[in-house]
Amino acid sequence: MKQTDEFRQFVKEHAGDDLTRLLLSASRYPSVDVSFAVEQIASRHQIKDKLPVWYANDALLFPSKISAEQCSSEQTALYKQRLVEESDTLCDLTGGLGIDSYYLSRKARHVTYIERFPAYCEAARNNFSVLGTDNITIMEGDSTELISGLPEISAFYIDPARRGEGNKRVYALRDCEPDLPAILPELFRHAPKVIAKLSPMADIRMTLDLLPGTTGIHVLSVKNECKELLFVVERDAVTESPLIHCINYTSNGQEESFSFVWEDERREGLHLSDRVKDFLYEPNASLLKAGAFKSVASRFGLGKLDVNSHLYTSDTRLENFPGRSFRVENIHPFTGKLCRTLSRLIPQANISVRNFPLSVDELRKRTKIADGGDIYIFATQIGSEKILVECRKRG
Repeated sequence: MKQTDEFRQFVKEHAGDDLTRLLLSASRYPSVDVSFAVEQIASRHQIKDKLPVWYANDALLFPSKISAEQCSSEQTALYKQRLVEESDTLCDLTGGLGIDSYYLSRKARHVTYIERFPAYCEAARNNFSVLGTDNITIMEGDSTELISGLPEISAFYIDPARRGEGNKRVYALRDCEPDLPAILPELFRHAPKVIAKLSPMADIRMTLDLLPGTTGIHVLSVKNECKELLFVVERDAVTESPLIHCINYTSNGQEESFSFVWEDERREGLHLSDRVKDFLYEPNASLLKAGAFKSVASRFGLGKLDVNSHLYTSDTRLENFPGRSFRVENIHPFTGKLCRTLSRLIPQANISVRNFPLSVDELRKRTKIADGGDIYIFATQIGSEKILVECRKRG
């Protein structure tokens, strides 16, 4: 896995090529490992937006396209620095492309990177050297077998592989590799803390049952798409109600944050509104994933439209709401007659459905409203009444 000036130039010149055609024409470039070059080009396509600093460095190597697909983004990797101390000696049990190891090493005193695939270790050696990192030790092998021989560790970081037999994607924690609940007692024999990156599809309540000692949960979203669940598990902790942090990085790079206690959400009363008021609010993906449905209403003094709608309303305009905010323009009772005539009033709109019997596609077909524009329509219900809420997004 070597790079020359010729190889780098080849990757740069063919970055926009059809990669299948490029592979088929490999015989035209006898001095270049075209297969490896295609892997680099494909990997760089994957990281262009989520790892801009790494993308800009043409000396970095990528062992496989899937490593680039599955790695953390720059934003989420930087966030993980908040979970460690400058004095920490960390061990990344599932090194992969090394994004998390690298960014954790920028905060912690030392990081041990463990990876069982030799090509990944080779790429990591190259990349950490290129990036000028001198506090990462690379170990090749099965992390579950190497744990007992590790130097003193203050915390483990683990991102269990979510691919099963036949490369089939899995979501249940016990189906991932390594099996974190099974090895947790062994990890705690060597360090007091484990930071686990889990699938955004994982069920938080079920995962808490599998990971006793969880003191914190971090739900990370980027541009309103849930990307990661981070569980911080501590050896001597006794708690059934961890603090949950909901973080969303908006399209302009701002951070929306909301924290709540699991047990407080369960005990909180339900604040339902009897009508749609002047402003409508939709929590970001992290809050929805975390289930902060009652806490967000209580914290911001909002009324919830319906138990199952997860839309909120107020008479006054709120600042710093962790999600999207809209000014309500009109409320249309949902009827067959309305569907036949609404496109005359609203020929184009962004449509969302929340607790509504029709899908977005079905509603577009019924109303003939084209996609896009400045108007937003939320198809939902309040009580037993089905309605279409016409809004404009706040700046």
